[in-house]
Amino acid sequence: MKTDSGLQNGPLTGRKQSLIEDARRERSSGPCSSPGPSRCGDGFVFEERDGRVTVNILFALSNEKNVGFFKTGKIFETFEAKLLHVESRPGKRSKNSTTELDFFMRCEVHSSDLDIFINSLKRVADDVRTVPEEKVPWFPRQIKDLDRCNLLITKFDPDMDEEHPGFSDPEYRKRRAFITELAFNYKQGDPLPIVEYTAEEISTWREVYKTLRSIYPSLACRQFLDALQQLERECGYGEEKIPQLREVSAFLKGKTGFQLRPVAGLLSARDFLASLAFRVFQCTQYIRHSSAPMHSPEPDCCHELLGHIPMLADKEFAQFSQEIGLASLGASDEDIEKLSTLYWFTVEFGLCKQNGTVKAYGAGLLSSYGELVYALSNEPEYKPFNPEETAVQPYQDQAYQPVYFVSESFEDAKIKLRRYSATIKRPFSVRYDPYTCSIEVLDQSSKIQNALSQMREDLKILHSALEKLG
Repeated sequence: MKTDSGLQNGPLTGRKQSLIEDARRERSSGPCSSPGPSRCGDGFVFEERDGRVTVNILFALSNEKNVGFFKTGKIFETFEAKLLHVESRPGKRSKNSTTELDFFMRCEVHSSDLDIFINSLKRVADDVRTVPEEKVPWFPRQIKDLDRCNLLITKFDPDMDEEHPGFSDPEYRKRRAFITELAFNYKQGDPLPIVEYTAEEISTWREVYKTLRSIYPSLACRQFLDALQQLERECGYGEEKIPQLREVSAFLKGKTGFQLRPVAGLLSARDFLASLAFRVFQCTQYIRHSSAPMHSPEPDCCHELLGHIPMLADKEFAQFSQEIGLASLGASDEDIEKLSTLYWFTVEFGLCKQNGTVKAYGAGLLSSYGELVYALSNEPEYKPFNPEETAVQPYQDQAYQPVYFVSESFEDAKIKLRRYSATIKRPFSVRYDPYTCSIEVLDQSSKIQNALSQMREDLKILHSALEKLG
């Protein structure tokens, strides 16, 4: 994320990463190149599980002597197809509907057997057709699936981008390659890697930290200031060293359940937002080039550790961030673009009201001296946060934002976001299970009943607590 010490609202010398731009690039780049049918192929609503896929089949059978029915049953048995739903009705094609039946079957079969399974049914039944599920982009179901959410946007890579401050510095590029390799090799559940930062890197951090820390008390929101003070006491935040992800992640885990995961660079919008659904924040460990300490064209540890981490320690804000992530799971490319825009104008560049004064809570502001001062001046336009309007607001990635959205509170923003998320068209709803760190797809009444049962137990506990308070 860009940071700059200038105060003017004009073109910047560098560029600013944008989730929205990344989402648009995903839409225009065509099919993903990653292998596997469940990641980018013509998959079904449900992820391929243990090599099995869900399929809906329509076919017709003559019920004379039940021969056809028994033969189809044998095929299901041979291919170890698991029946999930069966319906039958009098056939429409036959003049004598009592001698022909139409069947609808929903089943799971081994993906490698799918074609031959269908062809075998065609030998014993008439008018065999498959009815595909409404296609939904793949999304992670378990926290370990985040190992597959690694699609990088390389437009700000110092090895490829001539405008990157480190492009002409081979030592910096070598250092970056070493740190990003740590992230590439990381698997969910591994200990977070430790980076021994150099004196030059710490000097860059010191200049950024000292400059921003001087203006936080008057411009940052209360939640940010409270968390930053705790981080200074408990995680070594300060001018003398760059905090390690391992310590910061443990701190967040105890505050809001969020945890950190090392990332090699700028992730695609879909993969980044999906991680938020699990309360996982993808965090870089490399630092910007020393020649431009107050500016970075991409996310780096200054932006992450100073801009994002303190806010993720607040429960209301953490819940708001997770809500955006949950809304993104299985969403269309168009909806991903809108959610990315919402993320841009809230988590990155959001403002809120506190005691009648506008304060900053967005990480892009809190890690940028120039834009933080500008955003809280009299120059930009303020609008009340309204997800429907915010999701389609044009953004600036070459200059400061001409418009900022102001939330009444994080709770108010969260309620509005939930209403907006309900309008996203998906053939299912999702629910995060904090006990198993997994996403539950609520696509069957039994799953919804189970979720309601759990909620009833929680309500009983709360009711009991109220009774004890008289």
